[in-house]
Amino acid sequence: MIIQADGMHFEDLCRKIREAGEEVSVENCQGQRYIGGGMRDANISLHGTPGNALGAYFGGGRITVYGNAQDATGDTMDGGTIIIHGSSGDATGYAMRGGRILIRDNAGYRAGIHMKQYADKRPVLVIGGRAGSFLGEYQAGGLILVLGLHTDGLPIVGEFCGTGMHGGRIILRCDEPPAGLPRQVMARRASGEDLDEIAPLVSEFCSTFDMNCDMMSKSTFFILAPDSRNPYRQLYVYN
Repeated sequence: MIIQADGMHFEDLCRKIREAGEEVSVENCQGQRYIGGGMRDANISLHGTPGNALGAYFGGGRITVYGNAQDATGDTMDGGTIIIHGSSGDATGYAMRGGRILIRDNAGYRAGIHMKQYADKRPVLVIGGRAGSFLGEYQAGGLILVLGLHTDGLPIVGEFCGTGMHGGRIILRCDEPPAGLPRQVMARRASGEDLDEIAPLVSEFCSTFDMNCDMMSKSTFFILAPDSRNPYRQLYVYN
């Protein structure tokens, strides 16, 4: 089913998408928010720019955006895949607890904030370009991968990367780890085992966005993870 969203109120658009069933394509999306919120087993294609909280509480299926997305994409997402053929705004993947978000270009501030995981629920956020400040703030689980493509010489992450991080991992494709990391976050060069783990994600990213993966295999990656010897709880608990 094809829906023309030009000038449509977000509540009307969200209702029509739900009524459309599993397959729907939205044309002329113009900032309508909450698209795909809480849906499962849906396949939604969006042409234009969806508004805030795209795929909030998304439980399964696929949302594909042919353009940019605004803030809070994948807020508390639980499953499924969101693909963005452009950039995404602030707080992408906020409190994400499952599923995958693949962004071809850049993400704004506080991407991956409060990401968490439990048992086999492990959220993944892949950013093709660069991420703004506070990447992975208070991250408690899951994986954030930043590939640093087409950054025009700018750092691939902004300031305060990993602030409050106490779980999960951030993986950066760069020659040196970012400066000014918190004391509780360790940075180390990725091992062969680490590279084997992310290889399927890199392959999926390149296949999704029709990119050549060859240069990735020759790149340096750094792993950021919380230091278990110096956990953040020591900042708040007297012992």
